[in-house]
Amino acid sequence: METERQLKGWTRAKKEALAAGDWEAVRFLARKSFDTGLRLRSAPTQDERGGAGERDGLAEHEGLAEPDDFGELGEIGGFGDVIDENMLGKDVASDSDVLSDGLEAVGASTPPPVIVLVRPQLGENIGKAARAMLNFGLTEMRLVSPRDGWPNPSAGPAASGADIVLQNAKVYDSVAAATADCAQVFATTVRKRGVTKPVVTPEQAATEIHAAPGRSAILFGPERSGLETDDVAVARTIITVPINPEFGSLNLAQAVILVAYEWSKGLTAERELSQPSINPIMPPAPQEELDGMIGQLDAMLMGAGFFHLPDKMQSTRRTLRTLLTKPGWSSQEIRTLRGVLSSLAGKRPRP
Repeated sequence: METERQLKGWTRAKKEALAAGDWEAVRFLARKSFDTGLRLRSAPTQDERGGAGERDGLAEHEGLAEPDDFGELGEIGGFGDVIDENMLGKDVASDSDVLSDGLEAVGASTPPPVIVLVRPQLGENIGKAARAMLNFGLTEMRLVSPRDGWPNPSAGPAASGADIVLQNAKVYDSVAAATADCAQVFATTVRKRGVTKPVVTPEQAATEIHAAPGRSAILFGPERSGLETDDVAVARTIITVPINPEFGSLNLAQAVILVAYEWSKGLTAERELSQPSINPIMPPAPQEELDGMIGQLDAMLMGAGFFHLPDKMQSTRRTLRTLLTKPGWSSQEIRTLRGVLSSLAGKRPRP
């Protein structure tokens, strides 16, 4: 029922393409909103709409907020083969190449990092992670043995439009295979028990990614248990977030967005993400306009008998001037306030 409710947000054409397993059609429909470049958009998540996309303790993404350990010990997985890409459509590799070329063409000195979700459990969380990635310009997602298989119909609605990330996601059968082409591998977790590796913050990791040549990968563990020790062993560096020791709990999308945001801060000027448009701040009014307003108020107060203690009149005037000079009023604000004062004095406001 939850999946059905989420699918209501999809267009009819997209639903029909998904039901038929026609990923080429799904890709085409998504491209309609992507042809003018990456759309860093924002829309209500399942959580913001009051939904419950993370159940049964899965809200704690232990990949960054693990209370105990990495998980059970085991052998480090060998270099496995990529799972058949036909499950994502025949042109997955070519689409990913085109997207990568487009990003590098705008001035990136190093490739953007690859986000690797290791054994993710819920499709909704994969979708939310994709949304977090695209908000900060990351587009390459790799999945290692997703629990419910791939593609997952629950991922699309949760992605809130970040379909390009999901369509180009590749599936691997081991962490080693997913990171085979990466020169730097980072593992997100809160502890390094059992392994001795450098530990950095997301900000420090972002600096290393921008400075070092070659492709980087960042590993995020399953929602319930986080990365296992042999997953972490593949990485060269551990990323951990300074977090409240009394409540070290981040969900998967939160973990991804923290790392993605820090990476985005190091983008070159050509690739820098745009700030949302806001109303420009008006410059402060000239001093003579401020003095005019203060003089008008002073005259009104004098006429109303406000300064009834002559020995305190000057200090009171200084206090009022200090009060009125603090905000840095614009010319428009001063005109408005003088109109208010004129109305209170029983005069028509000036045009």
